[in-house]
Amino acid sequence: MSEELLRQGVDWLVRLVEAAGAVVIGVGAVVAFAMFVVTVARRDTRGFVRVRLLMGRFLALGLEFQLASDVLTTAVAPTFEEIGKLAAVAAIRTALNYFLAREIKAEREELERPEPAAAQPPPP
Repeated sequence: MSEELLRQGVDWLVRLVEAAGAVVIGVGAVVAFAMFVVTVARRDTRGFVRVRLLMGRFLALGLEFQLASDVLTTAVAPTFEEIGKLAAVAAIRTALNYFLAREIKAEREELERPEPAAAQPPPP
């Protein structure tokens, strides 16, 4: 009976963590879309980098929550099949996070570069 209660508790926790990940990604999408609209209205080309950077951060955090829920799923008496699935999912999500982190770093470096001066004609 105790193992069944533990399974139910972990199942509830898995759903909560999955929902948290979905909420993080959803909120990130809404905030990034709002920033995108403002960027388009201002015709700010560098603003697109900020939008991508923000969205990338939310995606990375949401993926971490999703990975945590996968780990929790196999926490109670896992089978070899469940462990194999977890390994595959963890590898895919880790790779996604790695490439997102690289993209975020590149975007951040692009934002830190000084904006090129407007082309001005040489003085007479």
